[in-house]
Amino acid sequence: MREKLWICVGLMTFTLACGKQSGPPAEKPSAPEPLKVVVEEEKREKKPPPPPEVKIRLKKDGKDQYSWELSGSDVDQILKVDEKLRKKLGEPSK
Repeated sequence: MREKLWICVGLMTFTLACGKQSGPPAEKPSAPEPLKVVVEEEKREKKPPPPPEVKIRLKKDGKDQYSWELSGSDVDQILKVDEKLRKKLGEPSK
């Protein structure tokens, strides 16, 4: 009889333990919320274009005088380079 009593107590304990829920029932939303996606574009700094290229062909004669030939696509830049060369090296011999 004691064995039956212990078996009944064990079954009742097992039944009560399995029947318990771990917490209050969670309410399910009726419709899932849409995901919010935020896209941040990378800010790129605009660098100024490099100055136009001026090619210099410098020559030195036997009398230690310099002359040069300038070529490039921007006339203003060529004139600036020519002015700098005149100040540094003197007038070119022709």
